[in-house]
Amino acid sequence: MGTATAEKRQSVRSTDHATPDGRRRTLILSASMGAGHDTVAAELARRAVARGERAEMVDVLRLLPHGLGTGLRRGYQASVRHLPWVYAGIYGAFLREGRGPRPSGVPLARLAGDRLTDLVDRLRADVVVSVFHLAAQLTGHLRARGALRVPSAVFLLDFAVHRQWLHPGNDRYLCLTDTAAAQVRRALGAPVVTTGPVVAPAFRAPAPGAARWRERFAARAPGRPPVLLSAGAWGAASRPAATARLLAGAGWLPVVLCGRNERLYARMSREPAALALGWVDDMPGLLVAGHALVDNAAGQTAVQALAAGLPVVAHRPLPGHGAEGVRRMADLGLCALAPDGPTLLKALDGLGENTPERAARVARGHALFRGDALESLRDL
Repeated sequence: MGTATAEKRQSVRSTDHATPDGRRRTLILSASMGAGHDTVAAELARRAVARGERAEMVDVLRLLPHGLGTGLRRGYQASVRHLPWVYAGIYGAFLREGRGPRPSGVPLARLAGDRLTDLVDRLRADVVVSVFHLAAQLTGHLRARGALRVPSAVFLLDFAVHRQWLHPGNDRYLCLTDTAAAQVRRALGAPVVTTGPVVAPAFRAPAPGAARWRERFAARAPGRPPVLLSAGAWGAASRPAATARLLAGAGWLPVVLCGRNERLYARMSREPAALALGWVDDMPGLLVAGHALVDNAAGQTAVQALAAGLPVVAHRPLPGHGAEGVRRMADLGLCALAPDGPTLLKALDGLGENTPERAARVARGHALFRGDALESLRDL
């Protein structure tokens, strides 16, 4: 990006988008792919409003014409749930780094360009923040062309940085870790800030609901420590019943988080040794009451567990971003990798209360939370 272009962008933003009430306005581009992106977007919006600013959340998939966004979401959901090898192929072709020409997300993203620029003008936004990779491609493309006249920032909420997050047109990137920030810096040379994850304050505060969860667990299986099995909002998991039986046979209470997947909930409810849960509203209390989280995606449930002080063990990760994400977490000491049943049980056994291993894991998880992502955008 040349200096003249940067100066032009700054002057246009400061004159054309001054809001009548003087309150800064942030437009947050999310995506209804599971619940993680929307969860982060909602927390960023809450923080903006708490500061007396204005914030709007928009699903970037809804900006795509002809129902393309709905088709994209349904296709991704079906592949992750039922055809993981298909998603692995898509990830390898479109998202993972590789030599030679690689497919870009820009052709699809730019179909939403006119709708986004119209929305920015109508809302008189001061800054656009993307929390989904397709949105990052869209804003980067528009900024590079000069069609988006306010700064665009990207909150890169994955531990593993894949190439569709990256576009040189964006003004700033916010990353979870220094490792991710360094990768973005090498790829783009763009300004990057390590902020750590974004979670609601309740995950880092005392959880009054934990007592009720402990009572429920004790009534269901006295003396069996609860181990939470995360399947995400869509209930995408590999062989959850087999994992639950393995844990139960070793003396644990498997608590299967089925999200909004009613079929998975019905199936797991028939497992006599498991406690199946649908959508959970009190996640802070549940996480504090657990012994550990068995995770398969390195997504928002894992991040929330780290904030709540619950150790994470990665087992049977989803292909693509899930597998790469848990490897990055393990490299940073934020989770243990358990590729099979015996290593899963060994990892859980090593996380006893008041043990050095548990204390070290909790400390590393808490240290991940550096600062306020919105504060890192105030000078844009």
